[in-house]
Amino acid sequence: MLRNTRLGYGWMASVLHWTIAILIVGQWILGKAMKNVADQRLSFDLIQWHKSFGLLILALAILRLAWRLLNPRPALPADMSGLERRAAGWTHRSLYVLMVLLPLSGWAIASTTVLEIPTFAFYLFVVPDLPMTRSDAGEALWTSVHQVLGWLLLVFVALHVAAALRHHFLLRDGILLRMLKPETPPDGQ
Repeated sequence: MLRNTRLGYGWMASVLHWTIAILIVGQWILGKAMKNVADQRLSFDLIQWHKSFGLLILALAILRLAWRLLNPRPALPADMSGLERRAAGWTHRSLYVLMVLLPLSGWAIASTTVLEIPTFAFYLFVVPDLPMTRSDAGEALWTSVHQVLGWLLLVFVALHVAAALRHHFLLRDGILLRMLKPETPPDGQ
């Protein structure tokens, strides 16, 4: 089943979820690695790949958000407390916001740097800069914002993973299986 139902996620939501998750992990690793490379050519390539994958995450996150808005959201287990429901809602909303803002802040860095190095999306085409003023101060500001958002995303991803593992191993309510095996409804529904 492609679309979500009230009982579980469809294939589209699952593929978008896991693709974005893998890309985020890869971006974190690439972001750390590109800062520690002495070879300038390799560093340039890693930065271009980091920017390319960041823009891909932005596009996929927007697609995923649209898909979520157009599909029913699977019901949470009936025995979840109100606090757990609110925490899940805020964590998911925070993840969506960060999946959009983090790539945008990276794009802002590329758009404000005085180096004026173009962004080559997967070396296929040049991505235009955002309409922003180039300055060292602007680049420094957006670099700081990007780093803070990166750490925030890491925190929310860790919360999301911890909650999923709790549901799977402690509560055994099938919540994680809905995203691992689309169309798998949680127990008791």
